[in-house]
Amino acid sequence: MVLCHVRATVRLGSLVAKASAQSWTLRARPFSISSVALKERLFTDKHEWVSVDGDVGTVGISNFAQEALGDVVFAQLPDPGTKLSQKDECGALESVKAASEIYSPVSGEVTEKNGAVEETPGLVNSSCYENGWLFKLKLTKPDELSKLMSEEQYTEFLKTADH
Repeated sequence: MVLCHVRATVRLGSLVAKASAQSWTLRARPFSISSVALKERLFTDKHEWVSVDGDVGTVGISNFAQEALGDVVFAQLPDPGTKLSQKDECGALESVKAASEIYSPVSGEVTEKNGAVEETPGLVNSSCYENGWLFKLKLTKPDELSKLMSEEQYTEFLKTADH
């Protein structure tokens, strides 16, 4: 009987399978599906992230931040129409052990807040990168994105910096 070990690393891109007698490895190669490149999450030193699609950014907090907060029990999010500058305080998350302000990672006008997070704040803990996003905004200064950290840079920041 031959046992196969399957390991998958999935990112946007085409999957390439490499087989050996011992294992299968799936890898991804990035590619662009439109003239606007899809971006990964970019992070701030205050542990917010932004993911951009066109001129709209979706904002949330990192896994590190939600773990540090503990069980989130209250979320105050910015209302649609609110104009924000990069690093503006724009909301708050409260847990049973701490409270933390939310800062906008980029400048823009809020177009949507995640009402599900206001109704069920624990979504921030259970799904901080998917269902637990906080708000969306139309970017007014997209050049600010270059001041943020990639996921790899953020991971290194967590290893070396005091938070």
